[in-house]
Amino acid sequence: MVDIPDIGHNVRIEVDGHNGKTTHEGVILHPAAPNHITIKLANGYNASYKLEEIIAIEILGVLGDDSKVNYSKLEFNEDLPRIRIIHTGGTIASKVDYKTGAVVAKFEPEELVSTIPELAQIANIDAVKIGNMFSDDIRCQHWNKMIDATKQAFDEGCDGVVITHGTDTLHITSAAMCFAWSGEGKAPPGIIALVGSQRSSDRGSSDASENLISAIYWAAHGPKPKAIRGDSAVVVMHTSSHDGTCSILPGTGVRKLHTTRRDAFRNVNSQPLAYVNIDGGKPSIVMDTTYQSELEQTELVVSDSPRKYSQDVRIAQFIAGPYLHEQEIESIVSNGVQAIIIHGTGLGHLPIDDPGKDAPENTKVWRALTRCVNRNIPVVITSQCLHGPIDMNVYSKGRKQQEMGLLGHGSVTSPDSTVVKVHYALSNDKDVATLLVKNLCGENLNVLRE
Repeated sequence: MVDIPDIGHNVRIEVDGHNGKTTHEGVILHPAAPNHITIKLANGYNASYKLEEIIAIEILGVLGDDSKVNYSKLEFNEDLPRIRIIHTGGTIASKVDYKTGAVVAKFEPEELVSTIPELAQIANIDAVKIGNMFSDDIRCQHWNKMIDATKQAFDEGCDGVVITHGTDTLHITSAAMCFAWSGEGKAPPGIIALVGSQRSSDRGSSDASENLISAIYWAAHGPKPKAIRGDSAVVVMHTSSHDGTCSILPGTGVRKLHTTRRDAFRNVNSQPLAYVNIDGGKPSIVMDTTYQSELEQTELVVSDSPRKYSQDVRIAQFIAGPYLHEQEIESIVSNGVQAIIIHGTGLGHLPIDDPGKDAPENTKVWRALTRCVNRNIPVVITSQCLHGPIDMNVYSKGRKQQEMGLLGHGSVTSPDSTVVKVHYALSNDKDVATLLVKNLCGENLNVLRE
């Protein structure tokens, strides 16, 4: 049996496994099982073999310790726009921890920029770090930090801002940025682009580089947002599973719809605003004609005072179906919730009828929600379907829900953006019912902006 180098060594191994003899190169990780060797291959995948199957191992180097690497800063070019990267963490800023084999948020902003030299031809880049976290840990206090950081960037003369962010809640943060800057109908001073990646930067199949190049190119050379079609803060991600094109997606009309695919982000009741094509390493913008036309017809009114989100706001969310009960609703209400969002079925329906007199639970849900309305707790209906409007005029149940005082009829705002919109309203002492029926910044496209 050959000696196995320590974790973090880059090696070439020759093995005789169940598929015969073969050779691999990669970095040794923590073994996936006892008496095995596990290495991370150049394509980003792991390979494990029993120690008895190893014929030979050649050490090629040692990886995993880049703490002493010095990354040079990009030189300032007066002919290029100035773009600030606001780093929050996520897979786009991650690499493998060779002691555990896990993907961890590790890149510093300077390292992220310096590893993609093409950026020097697009814009003058500077970077700040306000966090180093995965997006499932992000809450409204982190939105407020991003709001402050974007404002500071524009106040200091930046033409655009790129926020690096984990993908799992990227679409929620993008909606929060849109309402913060444009809830009053005004546009931010420059482009705000949020970008992530589905696969870490040190994987051969990573989408991080093209996503970041596209986001910075859009922030540097795209049209100024006008608080229309959710353009106040856009999401930039791969258009398909192939390289070459990234979509510019409206921040209020997008959602992550796949756990692993590089084109995980899709529109919800909206269309891409544009695309960034990368051909031979050179990016270019292809505008959506409808968005281009609307930009030309809309007057630019710039905001210099974005709104914040209160950490004291409590919004409860429920899913309509056979497991929605009165007890859960009353329990939440007793804890001081300020609004309730229910992800209804179909057009926005809830289990509140008992036509066969064999489901008393439904009547109890109806009574619990009626009590909420009587307590002036907004109850807002969205749809589990994601796409399509909330229409409570089609069936008698929907009309009954409107008579109860449930809100949401006519909305095409995506479920996640609806929750953020309610949070925005509650944080800024605005009436939820009044705001829900409006189109503040492109989240409710079937309603004309006032």
